[in-house]
Amino acid sequence: MTLTFRNLDLSPDDPVADWPTEAVLTALERGGLSHWRRLAAAIRGDPWGPVARRVEEALTVSRPYGVAELMEDAIIAARARAERTERDTVAAEIAEMVAASGLTRAEFARRIGTSASRLSTYLTGTVTPSAALMVRMRTLSAARSAC
Repeated sequence: MTLTFRNLDLSPDDPVADWPTEAVLTALERGGLSHWRRLAAAIRGDPWGPVARRVEEALTVSRPYGVAELMEDAIIAARARAERTERDTVAAEIAEMVAASGLTRAEFARRIGTSASRLSTYLTGTVTPSAALMVRMRTLSAARSAC
């Protein structure tokens, strides 16, 4: 399917990151699978980035049948995947801090002011600790590993 952007100084062949909201809206309404795939790929690459935000904005203006739901699902899935990765990264960092401290998990938890069971939820990525608690963990780990 051939797609053209009216009143815009860019082409559908240009990177979707360069597309303004009007171009995204045109692609959603009149584009084809290749255009939607490019948008979805950009969303997967940066779930809270400008392309995802433009797609969200375009969907507030128009709800192209079928495409609106697919794009919303793409955004939701990409953000959920990114959040899982972020939780896993935090959990791995906490595990490294516990190991570097030389303390048992129970002692580490006590020294940062939480319970062993709560620390376990941090280590599995089920719960993400506050920024203040992360600082406390880093401080304890650094102090213990310096000894």
